[in-house]
Amino acid sequence: MNVQGLLAADHLNRGCWSETPAVAGDMLDRDSKREAVMMDNRTNDNIGIGFGRRTFLKLMLAAGFASRWDTSKAVQSDSILKRPIPGSGEQIPVVGLGTSDEFETDNGQNLGPLREVLRRFVACGGTLVDTAPIYGNAETVIGNLVSELALTKQLFLATKIRTHGKQAGVEQLKRSTRLLKKRPLDLIQVHSLVDVDTQLDNLRRWQDAGHVRYIGITHSRVSAFEALERLMRNTKLDFVQLNYSFTEPNAEERLLPLAADRGIAVLANRPFENGAMFRRVKGKPLPEWAVEFDCKSWAQFSLKYILAHPAITCVIPATSDPDHLVDNMGAGVGTLPDARTRRLMREYVASL
Repeated sequence: MNVQGLLAADHLNRGCWSETPAVAGDMLDRDSKREAVMMDNRTNDNIGIGFGRRTFLKLMLAAGFASRWDTSKAVQSDSILKRPIPGSGEQIPVVGLGTSDEFETDNGQNLGPLREVLRRFVACGGTLVDTAPIYGNAETVIGNLVSELALTKQLFLATKIRTHGKQAGVEQLKRSTRLLKKRPLDLIQVHSLVDVDTQLDNLRRWQDAGHVRYIGITHSRVSAFEALERLMRNTKLDFVQLNYSFTEPNAEERLLPLAADRGIAVLANRPFENGAMFRRVKGKPLPEWAVEFDCKSWAQFSLKYILAHPAITCVIPATSDPDHLVDNMGAGVGTLPDARTRRLMREYVASL
């Protein structure tokens, strides 16, 4: 079954992938925010009888339809949109995977859901996984799971450097390479511009030595956009990572046009504003016209808005829920909204 089949699953009145609040264990504090709003645009049309995606799948499995409904049987699909890295022309899928919070685990925590997230991510055609040394033990978790699943060669692994001083930076780079178990790493970014000149110098040396393929800079606050702009104008960069969404559109004014002009790939972080977007739309219906750009959830509504800007190379929503991962990947399939529709999207959300 391809990615569209995963997302649609013969549609069943378009409600079979809707989600009513259903929280288990340690996902309560994060993913419950999203569970409450992953609903069909017809609130009472969830398969016609009012239960959600997860409940429906369990019932179908119990009824003997496992081979048809098991999303673990997804295969890598060519249907997901890809965009080129401007500096090289290398194509990457437009939906990646963030790991902040979601892959930060206690040593004894069950890694089953995270293992399934990575497996489904690749099955749905994803490649770019973004992490950082300050995300707890996320680099260790990702390195171990990716190695265990034999996915190292299939994934585009991106991490960051965040420390002060040349030698401390070199040691952090060595540690990330060891933990992620990939040589060379695909992308390393100076995190939040911490000691940016020193660490960019370290990254250039590492790139020249063949230890990393691409280098870049990141931030997640509008207040840092002036500093990002100065570096983008005056420094050779492969990537910039920044916050961008229909509720934080500031990057459209200067940074995204500049990235296009300078040939810099753009990773969009905070697509859901750390869950604030889901709280804002909780209990609200998707507009009927969302079907015109193949949108089936509020998550896809946000992600498709972001991806419709041609300067965005990849968006990196974070999740530890396998079902949410599949939903996110659906944003890279089908039609994207045009300029008029994007304006309507902003206006609709502002009216809620």
